[in-house]
Formats: sequence, structure tokens, C-alpha cells
Amino acid sequence: MQIIDKNQIDSVLDFETLLTAMRTGFSQEFGMPKRNVYELDNSNLKHDAFAVLPAWNEQVIGVKAFTYFPENSQTGYESLYSKIMLFSREHGEPLALVDGTRITLWRTATVSALASYYLSRENSQHFVFFGSGNLAEYMIRAHLSVRNFTRVTLIARNQEKARVLQNRLRAAFADIDVVIGKSDESTIHSADVISCATGSAAPLFDGNWLKPGTHVDLIGNHHSESRECDTKTITRSRVYVDSRVNVLGEAGELLIPIKEGMFSEQDVCAELAQLAQENNYARFNETDITLFKSVGTALSDLIAANHVYQSLQG
Repeated sequence: MQIIDKNQIDSVLDFETLLTAMRTGFSQEFGMPKRNVYELDNSNLKHDAFAVLPAWNEQVIGVKAFTYFPENSQTGYESLYSKIMLFSREHGEPLALVDGTRITLWRTATVSALASYYLSRENSQHFVFFGSGNLAEYMIRAHLSVRNFTRVTLIARNQEKARVLQNRLRAAFADIDVVIGKSDESTIHSADVISCATGSAAPLFDGNWLKPGTHVDLIGNHHSESRECDTKTITRSRVYVDSRVNVLGEAGELLIPIKEGMFSEQDVCAELAQLAQENNYARFNETDITLFKSVGTALSDLIAANHVYQSLQG
């Protein structure tokens, strides 16, 4: 059995080939039971959790296990630790133990970009990104691989991290205007694509500020009582998800409007697998506001981990 670390993952992955692998993997037959997330602290003072995510397709079986301790940064530990175990679908033998933390960064960004490929306007120019954490650069690079943005606006509470990210992006993309901004009507209304990867428990912008044709991408929140966007954003949008069962079990972005009577489960237009199976530009017109909510799927972990494993076989 092969043990694959983060350096090996980075050595073989790029967003172009991983996007292709994701598009293919989501379009094929697969099994993916509802993931199990276990809260480890019943006091509600912390959100410490342990999760198990199984999936399989015709090539491999996989299970990702991860721990999430959001207060770890205060003690010098990472907030998330994760491993993915791969087994052969043909005989069931163990193939590899893969660093799930690094895979999560790559696959989360790639899934987000794949949804944008199907849902955002092809002539999108301005990308607004909320967040400055570990995912930020992965997310922005992934989105830049599917749309020819000319301007990227970074919005973050941690201005020091935002400036570091700005400098890295300016060095890598000299032809793109990378600026640090704030969440106000002018910035949000000028955005063609808005992506949110934060730990915010409250909406990051006013849904009334969105212009027709905007695509909104939400990946940061996994809690039923929290949300990165308001109800107005949801009711103005055609809503898509990575997994109905996971999103409707965890994501306040949809669960709160459902509780308010402003949205229903039937209002979800499609899952990412349906978009990948059709593999067509899914936007009905240039004025629809589209929204993609992702909480992560075992299938995306499986596809990315197997892509790395196969690439390392030479």
C-alpha cells in the first residue's frame, strides 16, 4: 500500500487536468451514502467534529475521515486533519493512504470552478472573493482556470493575510488587476462571480446588491444555523448544489430560508452530477442569477485521490 503525502499531491496536480477528472467522475456511475458528521462537543461552546465520507465508482472504493477543531489555531495545531483510504474496486485490496487535508484544498477549489464553468457567464470579468484562509489561493487559481477575469477583488477580515495573497497573485498573474476591497454595494454590484470561503456565521453581503447575471459560489459554511448569504440572495437565484442530501442536512444558506417559508427543497435546480452528465453550459440566459452551494462530497475526494494515485503510478 502506498502512502501519499502533500508534496507528492502537489507534484502531480494542476487545475486543468483535475477539472477534467472531476467532470468525468461526476458524470459516471458512483455510490455515495450520506456522510456522517459527529459533533464532539455537546456544550455548543465549540464545533469540534469528526466525519466519515465513503464513496465508490467502477475503479476504486474510498473513505475519507477527518477531524475539525476550529479553535486549534490558538494552540499551534491545524484546524483540520484528514486522511483518505483507497481500495481496489475489483478485489478490495488497499491501494493507498492519501493526505486528505491537501486533497480537500485541491478538490474543493476544483468543484467550485467546475460549477462556475457550467453556471457563470462566459464573458465574466470581475471576480470577488471573500476569505484569506488556506483555501483562498486554491479557489482563486481554480476560478481563473475557467474564466478570463481581468479583475480580482479580495475581501477579508485579516488584512495582513489579504495583502500577502494579493502579492502572490500579482506575481503569478501580472495581467490581472488584483485589489483589496470591502463588501459594499458598489463592489458587489460590479461582480460577475462572487465566491465565499469564510467562517462567517452571518451573511457577507446584501442580496439586493447583486446585478442580473451574477454567479454566487458558497463553500465556507457547514452549519445549519449559519450562512454566508442572506435569504434575498437565495430567492433571487437559480440554486444548484454539490449534493442535495448533504447540503439540505447541513447548510444554513438553504435551511434558514426553508424554515422561513421562502424556499423549498424542490427549488434546488440540480446537483453537480447532473450538470456533469449533461456537460453543457447550464445557464438559461445572461440575466439569471445562479448560485452554487457546496459542503463537500466523498465523491470529489475519491476522484481527486484516485487521480493522484494513478498519476504517481507513471
